[in-house]
Amino acid sequence: MQAMTTRRPLNTAGDLFDPRGLRRVFDEVFQGWPSLSGEGNAITSAWLPACDVFESNDSLKIVAEIPGVTPEDVKLTLENNVLTIRGEKKQESEDRADRVHRYERSYGAFERSFVLPSTTDAERIEANYKDGILTVTVAKVEKARPRQITVQAS
Repeated sequence: MQAMTTRRPLNTAGDLFDPRGLRRVFDEVFQGWPSLSGEGNAITSAWLPACDVFESNDSLKIVAEIPGVTPEDVKLTLENNVLTIRGEKKQESEDRADRVHRYERSYGAFERSFVLPSTTDAERIEANYKDGILTVTVAKVEKARPRQITVQAS
């Protein structure tokens, strides 16, 4: 028995330019394909956490959404001015007494890399994790920070 769903006709041109619509197009195209685990009708995809990057006069800040990931499962590395955030969101074992109709949450390993500008100080990087949000702050080198120059009267 298949899960009951309500469908609206595809508007291919409109759906392709709307992220939700595009997701729906792929869901319908691949409906019925077995998942990688061999259960249900879901397609398992790689997980890529959303990140925001901010720059201030003093630092560069990368904010990543990684709910369900423990700080112990996150690793930060810096090599050749490339900051890499790696981790893994582990799937909790669930009671399989009921049939699974859909898996939408993503699990598994992830990796995001960011090329740091030459104005950053690789020796002054801080990482904080709170409520599923990882915040990495990279200080700028002193010479890259804006400074005010006083004009002297002659």
